[in-house]
Amino acid sequence: MFGGTFDPPHLGHRSVALDVADVLDLDEVVWIPAGDPPHKRLEQLTPAHLRLRMVRAATMGEPRFSVSEIEVNREGPSYTVDTLRALRSKEPKADLYLIVGIDQYRTFDTWRAPEEILTLASLAVMDRGGESLRRDIDAEDTARRPNSLHLPPGTVISVPVKRIDVSSTRVRAAVDRGESIVALVPRAVARIIEAEGLYRRVDR
Repeated sequence: MFGGTFDPPHLGHRSVALDVADVLDLDEVVWIPAGDPPHKRLEQLTPAHLRLRMVRAATMGEPRFSVSEIEVNREGPSYTVDTLRALRSKEPKADLYLIVGIDQYRTFDTWRAPEEILTLASLAVMDRGGESLRRDIDAEDTARRPNSLHLPPGTVISVPVKRIDVSSTRVRAAVDRGESIVALVPRAVARIIEAEGLYRRVDR
């Protein structure tokens, strides 16, 4: 499960998703664009239907990638635990991994129902190198765990991924300045951004 606002999805997203799929030998990486994420104001986001469209464009051509509308179609705030409950009910015996970044991992105990999340899926924490991630999840280094959350053994996995110098913020800023983004996002995503006139404001 690879969730995010994806505003917009970029080549870095695609790269890390491929890396995680390769390292963990995953049959499928389900991209799940957020509908109404509780940590962001809705007016700051591109409409969900456009972000969903861009995610579909970003995942084209890779058979291990699929896209779920589960959070886009959900009414009200979109919480990860709700999504995992739904996925687990459909695939009770599947090995589920929740792909997260180091910043998300370090604040994981502030999420809704973090202990339940760990009963539903393992955390695949992306290790881009230079972030002391292995020390953070070392079973004997409890002082560096995210605040006070006690993680059961075997539920947190460090996954090495390539560091790609791109972010959604950088893409939005480049578009607003009138710069080319063909080296930052898949071409199909760039075409949608251009056609819809997205990211022309500097105060996003």
